[in-house]
Amino acid sequence: MLTATNITKSYDQLQVLKDVSLEINAKEVVAIVGASGAGKTTLLQILSTLDKADGGNLLFNGEDISKYGEKRLAKFRNKEIGFIFQFHHLLPEFTALENVCIPAYILGKGRKESEERALELLTILGLKDRINHKPSELSGGENQRVAVARAMMNNPAIIFADEPTGNLDSANKEEIHQLFFDLRDKLGQTFVIVTHDSDFADQCDRKLVMKDGRIINE
Repeated sequence: MLTATNITKSYDQLQVLKDVSLEINAKEVVAIVGASGAGKTTLLQILSTLDKADGGNLLFNGEDISKYGEKRLAKFRNKEIGFIFQFHHLLPEFTALENVCIPAYILGKGRKESEERALELLTILGLKDRINHKPSELSGGENQRVAVARAMMNNPAIIFADEPTGNLDSANKEEIHQLFFDLRDKLGQTFVIVTHDSDFADQCDRKLVMKDGRIINE
């Protein structure tokens, strides 16, 4: 589904990624692990098109998306890619349902269609009774579930997550981790997840280990 070939990235004189190549297949949960400074987040940002590589190619279903202009890339990103971050980044003035609808509104979808899709996702994620609650009225685990629903709103091909459970207690962490596997099994969702949680990484379909800007094994 997603193929990166010889990806390089530098900031000033520091080379953060050094000829990184990898493939992401559909319906798998892939963990990216490594020490701080190994290049994990930079790689995730390039794979998810939030940042551009200095060199190399990024193919999505055989098409070179690294050659896209910014407008076309933004449209591609909103349709094909979902994001989950360590902090949920929900808008505090909006309810769970309204927060989940936002990516669909950006894509130009109508309110009725968007709300039906959001309700469907929140129900799957066990939040049917919490749809009208604002982030301040939800627990940390519930907020992160809302963030997962928001990431899935436009039925993206791949969801990228950067330390998605790093801010949660152990019980909520395990629930979210299991949720990723459930969504893979039930909906065929693909995840690429940067994590420091070695137990979770070992449970994933694949574990990519990074060191000094390279993938050293998988």
